[in-house]
Amino acid sequence: MKLSPSLSLPARLAAASLLLLMTSACASPPAPVSAPPSPAAASASADSLWQQIQAASANATCDNSGQCHTIGIGAKACGGPESYLPWSSKQDDGAALKQLVEQHAAALRARDARAAMMSTCSVVSSPGASCQANRCVLNPGKVGNAPEMR
Repeated sequence: MKLSPSLSLPARLAAASLLLLMTSACASPPAPVSAPPSPAAASASADSLWQQIQAASANATCDNSGQCHTIGIGAKACGGPESYLPWSSKQDDGAALKQLVEQHAAALRARDARAAMMSTCSVVSSPGASCQANRCVLNPGKVGNAPEMR
């Protein structure tokens, strides 16, 4: 298709668009998009990660409250953690625990997004942790105590 110099700008643009459309129709089809994980698979992943988090935070031994910390766990639909767990820095820096918690929160966010979950959007603040009987525990009477996770 040869464009005449006497054609107006809108006519030339229309002809160019038609030419572009015709050439793109011959292009190869796009690669198939892989299906997202099923809700059951995402839930199994979140459950497995939760078990790993519980195991990683089980050794919460301490000599003093300076070794006790909290970590936000879970993921509310509009952001932030669902609750908190105590952990101890006596044996390690908690990097592995933090990584598991991030993966768990990502799995929950993905599952909640697929299910169009909503939440109260309330802020759950850290209750803090202290060393009691050589074990890190969440401070009593504060918001954020860890429930049984899903």
